[in-house]
Amino acid sequence: MACESCKIFVKEALEELKILPSTVELGEIITSLDVSDTDKTALNKLIRKAGLELLEKKQGVLIEKIRTVAIDYVYKSDKKPNLKFSVLLSEELDMSYNYLSNFFAEVQATTLEQFIISLKIERIKELIIFGEDTFSEIAYKLHYSSVAHLSTQFKKATGLTPSHFKKLKEKRRVTIQNM
Repeated sequence: MACESCKIFVKEALEELKILPSTVELGEIITSLDVSDTDKTALNKLIRKAGLELLEKKQGVLIEKIRTVAIDYVYKSDKKPNLKFSVLLSEELDMSYNYLSNFFAEVQATTLEQFIISLKIERIKELIIFGEDTFSEIAYKLHYSSVAHLSTQFKKATGLTPSHFKKLKEKRRVTIQNM
C-alpha cells in the first residue's frame, strides 16, 4: 500500500470479508486471529481491483517495508529532520543499509537511490502543480542542498527544467479556461 486511500480500500475489503484487523498501516495488515487461505485468496481478489496485492513471502514483505519507508521519507520529508535516507532506513528496519540496498536492487531491478529520486521527482511535480511553494521551499522540503541541485535532477529525469514544467502547467490552465 502506497497511500492513505489504499489503506481505506483495504479496510473496506477486510470489512466486506468480515476479517477484523488489529492494524492496517501502509504495507502491513496485522490481525489478531489467523486468516484462512480461502479468506486470503478472497482478499487478494478484492484488493487487486485497486492494483494491490497481498504479500506473504518474507522477500515481498521486506521490499514493501523498504518502499514504505522510502515513500514516507519523501512525502513527509518536511516533517522530519534532514537525515540521510540510508541512516533512516537502517534505523527503521534495524538492518544494514548495504544489505537492504543490495536486496532492493536485486529484487526490484533498480537501485534504492533511483527509486528515491523517482519518488522525489513525482513529489516535485505535485508541489509545482499545487503551486503553493517556491522552488526554494520545495528544495528545502525535499532536503536538496540547493535549487540548482533540484533543477539538475529534475531535468535529468524529465527532460524539462522545473520552470518549464511550471509554465506548461500554467499554459494548460489558460487553454482550459479559454474553452
